[in-house]
This record gives sequence, structure tokens and C-alpha cells, in this order.
Amino acid sequence: MTDLQNQHIALFKGKKIRKVIFNKEWYFSIIDIVEALTDSPDPGAYWRKLKQRLNEEGSEVVTFCHGLKLPASDGKNYVTDCANTEDMFRIIQSIPSPKAEPLKRWLAKVGYERVQEIENPELATKRTRLLYKLKGYSEEWIEKRMRGIAIREELTDEWQKRGAGEERDYKILTAEISKATFGVTPSQYKKLKGLKRQNLRDHMDDFELIFTMLGEKSTTEIHRTENSDGIVKLKHDAYRGGKVAGNARKELEKELGKPIVSRNNFLPKNKKIQK
Repeated sequence: MTDLQNQHIALFKGKKIRKVIFNKEWYFSIIDIVEALTDSPDPGAYWRKLKQRLNEEGSEVVTFCHGLKLPASDGKNYVTDCANTEDMFRIIQSIPSPKAEPLKRWLAKVGYERVQEIENPELATKRTRLLYKLKGYSEEWIEKRMRGIAIREELTDEWQKRGAGEERDYKILTAEISKATFGVTPSQYKKLKGLKRQNLRDHMDDFELIFTMLGEKSTTEIHRTENSDGIVKLKHDAYRGGKVAGNARKELEKELGKPIVSRNNFLPKNKKIQK
């Protein structure tokens, strides 16, 4: 599930769940979750008993929780147990409360859907299309975005086969393509658009998506043509592939008399995206 920080109303019936960024991901207050899903008059005590039971059962989930400072109703910050998205769901599965049952059923449904997608990958594509449509994207934009996802997967498959096996390598190579294509790295691009944890490509317009695809597809073909191997050569190829798209972008900008790279997000700011 994406963008969970904006979904607390749907998941927890309007109950506010405090959250904080830790280790580059969202962590959620376990006590707040307990309060939202149980009728306990003392959520803190409930969590202590649940934590004890999980420890006795040999569950690892408690070891992954972190004590993090969160603001309380009195305006002060206090250390409270927090869990990331995956561990939060594991804790929810351990809460024997009728209020938790709808969420447990939802989790079971999501799990079943993922199993289906493993057996039939086409279902994952259909669900992704549906999610974009529900968020308000046009069919034309969705078609480009889906094509871009396929091209990206094709590129990362080549990187993996040719010696770029770590996430850090992928970031370096992606930044090289982006700099040559748009003149900015992905992190600089997100800052330009005022984005934080959102997916940059979900906020690109048609031309931005097209030139992204051109840069990545060009890079893939250069890798294959030259049978490239090793991060140094892949990085050089990434620059060349991005430059192909960058030159095309500059030519179009001359014709249009305006830049392709912009601060605008694809969806209007006054349009509410369904979460």
C-alpha cells in the first residue's frame, strides 16, 4: 500500500495515527493504533500486555519496534513505541478485537490478490491501471505511465545482468540519465516540483514521461549493442542514453519556446487525489 500517511481516515475510521520519519520510512504510533482498534480504556497497558504475549510466543515483530519521540496532546514530545508499515500490519493481525476484523479482512484480501498476481502478472498491471484511474489520471496519461514502467523494468533487468546489483548503483545510473535528459537529478527534480516522498514520475506530464522513456530505452539499447559490463561502463552508457533524450528535449523546447522541465505537477493542485 502506498502513501499510507494520507490514508489514516480510510483505515482507522477517522482516528488520528501519529507518525514520524525514521530510517527513511514512516513509523506509526502503536498505542494510537491500539486505541483506534480496541475499546481499551488504557491503550498503553493493552500494548504492554500484547507485547508481552508476542514475546512469549517468540514473535520477532516486537524487536523491530522503535521508541521514537512523538508529540502528545499537551504539546510535549514523548518516547512511544512505533512500527513501520509492515510490522504495524503484523501487530494488527495480533489484536483480538472486532474493530480490527475489517482491517484484517482487508489485509487478507490484499495478500490473496498478491498471490494471484504472482500466478498471473497481468492482474498486477490491471490493478495499477485502476489505481491511477481512481486517482484522477486520464487514460492517455495512464498508457504512457504504464509503458514507462515496462521500459524501466527492462532497463533495471539489464543493469542487474551487467553488474549493477545494488540499489545504490541503480540510483547512480538513474541520476546520470536524468541529468543528461533534463539537466537535473531525480532528487533535484522532486525539489523543483515541491515533492517529498511522492513518486516523481506520478507527477510528470506527458512530455516529461516521454523523454524519461526515451532516455531509459536509449540506455537499454546502448547496453545491449555494446554488451556493456560493470558500473563504470554502465554509467557512461547512462549518460549517452540520457543525452539522446536531452538533445531531443532541447530541440522541442526551441520549437515550443518554453521549457519541458517545470515546477508543475501533472494533476492540478486544486484537484483532490483519491487515496
